[in-house]
Amino acid sequence: MTRPIVLSNGQLHVGINNFGLVHDFYYPYVGLENHAAGRDLRHHVGVWVDGEISWLDSHSHDWKTSFSYPHRALVGRITATNERLGVVLEFDDAVDATINAFYRNIHVVNTRDHEREIRLFTHQAFAIGDSRSNTDTAQYLPDSDAIVHYRGNRVFVISGSYEGKPFDQHTVGVFGIEGKEGTFRDAEDGELSMSHVEHGRVDSILRFKLTLGAHESGRAHYWIAAGTSLRDALSVNKMLWKDGIDAHMHSTLRWWHAWLEPAEQVIDRMHERYRDDFRRSLMIMKSHIDKRGAVIASTDSAMLNYWRDAYAYCWPRDGAYIIWPLIRLGYTEEPLKFFEFCRKVMHPSGYLMHKFRADGALGSSWHPYIHDGIVAPPIQEDETALVLFVFAQYYGMHKDDKLLESFYEEMIKPMATFLAEHIESTTGLPKPSYDLWEEVYLTTTYTTSTVYAALLAAGDLADAVGDADSAVAWRLSADDIYDAAHKHLYNKERKSFYKGILVNTQGEITYDDRIDSSSVFGAFMFGLFPVRETELQQALQTLLHVFPTKPDSYGLPRYENDYYLRVDDATPGNPWFIASLWLAQYCIEVGDTDKAYKIIDWVQSHTASTGVLSEQINPHTGESLSVAPLSWSHAELVATLLDLITEPEK
Repeated sequence: MTRPIVLSNGQLHVGINNFGLVHDFYYPYVGLENHAAGRDLRHHVGVWVDGEISWLDSHSHDWKTSFSYPHRALVGRITATNERLGVVLEFDDAVDATINAFYRNIHVVNTRDHEREIRLFTHQAFAIGDSRSNTDTAQYLPDSDAIVHYRGNRVFVISGSYEGKPFDQHTVGVFGIEGKEGTFRDAEDGELSMSHVEHGRVDSILRFKLTLGAHESGRAHYWIAAGTSLRDALSVNKMLWKDGIDAHMHSTLRWWHAWLEPAEQVIDRMHERYRDDFRRSLMIMKSHIDKRGAVIASTDSAMLNYWRDAYAYCWPRDGAYIIWPLIRLGYTEEPLKFFEFCRKVMHPSGYLMHKFRADGALGSSWHPYIHDGIVAPPIQEDETALVLFVFAQYYGMHKDDKLLESFYEEMIKPMATFLAEHIESTTGLPKPSYDLWEEVYLTTTYTTSTVYAALLAAGDLADAVGDADSAVAWRLSADDIYDAAHKHLYNKERKSFYKGILVNTQGEITYDDRIDSSSVFGAFMFGLFPVRETELQQALQTLLHVFPTKPDSYGLPRYENDYYLRVDDATPGNPWFIASLWLAQYCIEVGDTDKAYKIIDWVQSHTASTGVLSEQINPHTGESLSVAPLSWSHAELVATLLDLITEPEK
């Protein structure tokens, strides 16, 4: 399920689902731990009026919801309308920019022409610490006018007010065990039983009673304060009571306006129809960056309902692609923290592993150390190369010698040395590793392109620190890779690049001749095959022949017969925004801006109302597939729009 609204301060991250309900609640890292992942952990919101209860996620579909980011800030607006009941709920939602609090300013509107009592119920259910064991506690705190949920050093204090007074009723209970569905069922008669404490698998619910005249409205404020101790969470709760939600909301708006200033400096060079999506993509990217440096691919946990795992990890590749446009805009904090994260998690041998949790621990992986008799680290070598390459872009923007003092010996040199030495003797190409799509063990054209560019960049960094021997060695290695690529990676029969090649233990070479978008655009983006070379031009034409675009559809799949979430065997695969925007970037480079605009317009036509982009879409219906948002999709949109305008002034 798409998360049309995501909210974050780099430590507390909240995902709102298509019903307008909290469905992901990460703390104390972005992407870790998710205390509300799962269908039975939705934070229900309901209205009791005229003798009946209606929940926003009711199967009756009485509620019609719309979503937006109207404030040029990561503050979400949700409008939920129930014409049958004559009630409208308008939510302004935010995660505070400076304290760990999520709050909802809920505008309740009575659309009938007579006075009515409307009772608003806000429910919360946690499995604290990503755990499904039954050891949480929830209890009412009379001295704080709040409910606390806690387990160990994860504490959430929930409270709220209407007309300056706290919620008037509450219940604490259990769910998912002992035949109990949840305490939200206690609200169905409009009254709560006032249970004060429970332990195990616990949830809780608050009531706000509003008396509204004909066509009148009122506002209820609801919040969750997070902390690593009861004292910390209560301190945040006290601050919200003292200052009021409105003051914190305005402060958060100002914070986001300030953060967007580098974007505002270039946005007037952009066509007006792209400006909102440019801003929103930047904010969504920022929402996926933990303040300690990890860049999370996606915090949408819906895949956990169907698959073994989701995307709440830091892939160094994704991180590099997300950081790259921020570097181009002049941002410094996020890139520097990301490079510090990569330096911390780098293997002693100089490479980066498959993926990482936000706290730096190794992420899950399905890649073995033994590949048909070949023993090698279970890595995707492009991830190491991209981090090195993008670091060089950052240094090129700032020319700060302190950067090299901090990173050259501890990260740059080990990475470049690994890349230069990790060479297959038969071909002179990089040794095989897993491709960027994480599926096949090959020496791919894409990975070769990134390694080539990274070694050239490393040579420049070596020159900057006076390490002449390394500069020469790395450039020579890059030159050798360039020559080997032109010898081995172009498929004359198909007039395209091989997806990859593999040398087996007997020295025999096998070829994967599938057309892969990453092979073509990797060779282009990283200069392995210059844009005017015949091989690249022919490869592009072959790509467009195999994956033809249409006036109303400019989406490209990853590669031929891509099976991942494939909806129709008659198509080559589902369209991915990343691959499609790579084509737009190529078009811009060769001067075909008309087609680039058409691709961007096609991408825009498949965004959510909040600008959220998924990973891929159904080729027939345009429905989002896999996770949404995917931060890499947003990064490619931002990068493409930047390509269309003059670079920001240094």
